[in-house]
Amino acid sequence: MNKQSNAYTIIYIIVLVVIVGTALAFTAISLKPRQQANADADKMRQILASVAIEVPGSEAITAYDKYITTTFVVDETGNKVADADAFAVDVAKQSKEAASERLLPVYECTLADGSVKYILPMYGAGLWGPIWGYVSVDSDGTTIYGAYFAHQGETPGLGAEIEKPAFSSQFSGKKLIKNGAFVPVAVVKSGQVPAGDADYVDGISGGTITSKGVGAMIDNCLQPYSAFLESLNK
Repeated sequence: MNKQSNAYTIIYIIVLVVIVGTALAFTAISLKPRQQANADADKMRQILASVAIEVPGSEAITAYDKYITTTFVVDETGNKVADADAFAVDVAKQSKEAASERLLPVYECTLADGSVKYILPMYGAGLWGPIWGYVSVDSDGTTIYGAYFAHQGETPGLGAEIEKPAFSSQFSGKKLIKNGAFVPVAVVKSGQVPAGDADYVDGISGGTITSKGVGAMIDNCLQPYSAFLESLNK
């Protein structure tokens, strides 16, 4: 075949694309298990961060197996859902469902001192993309023990500050159950006080929309756990 012809050029390009595409597909398939393992380890690390257990990703699986003593899924009534894998639940998808239809993962953590905490996942929207996090509560279901927040693309120095301890540490000791009823923790502008009896934390200075996103995420994602938390309190 004439190497200067258009037909040769087209065939050459097609063969090259097929070879490169096959190589990329093979590489992606080969690396997928490792990528998933890394994603799972990072998720475990974030779960543990909500109870102030800080470990590098390489040690996350070992620490998770040590401290997370059991996991389960509940529904809006607080009852356990049979044969549901808490770790596999897509919280992002569930957060968009009606509360009565959601699968609600719970991670039970036993700390070194023997105290038990329950870790609840959250997912919401910030200014530029998704935000998510985990809140741990004491065994009586009323008080927040710790919190962890993360984001995909919030502005450094502004909304991205939600991932810093200066913000997340404010949640420790805040009440989710008052007078026997669930009350979500509010996120308000510094110096302001929310209406009603809700506990509150200061939002990020210059990150108003992200702060509001965190508040909305807490309300949307923790409200469906109210029956479960109240059952712990009782």
